[in-house]
Amino acid sequence: MARLPSAFAEYERFAEKWCLATEAERWQARLNTPMAEIREFYDAFSPRFEEAIDYCDKYPLDDLPEDVLNLLHLIYSMIMVSMAVEIFGTQRPIDSADAELHRIKSPVP
Repeated sequence: MARLPSAFAEYERFAEKWCLATEAERWQARLNTPMAEIREFYDAFSPRFEEAIDYCDKYPLDDLPEDVLNLLHLIYSMIMVSMAVEIFGTQRPIDSADAELHRIKSPVP
């Protein structure tokens, strides 16, 4: 069963790993994923990143179809990994000891 809108079917291979509902889950996925896999996701999704945002913008945030919500989660994951690729060159922030992310409340969706 497809998780993403058909217009973004080429990214189904990333859906299970990166369509994560919370920022904490996305952070852990980034920390636990080898940079080669992060880079593969980043390189594949980058060309259509803005198009994906535009696609999600067609729907109200409080009434997203499940496939569009999954696409939005994929976008959020892309944002999470972009600093690892574009700035750090590693999935863990440099000189940060044991960086952790703790939220008491998360934005929705």
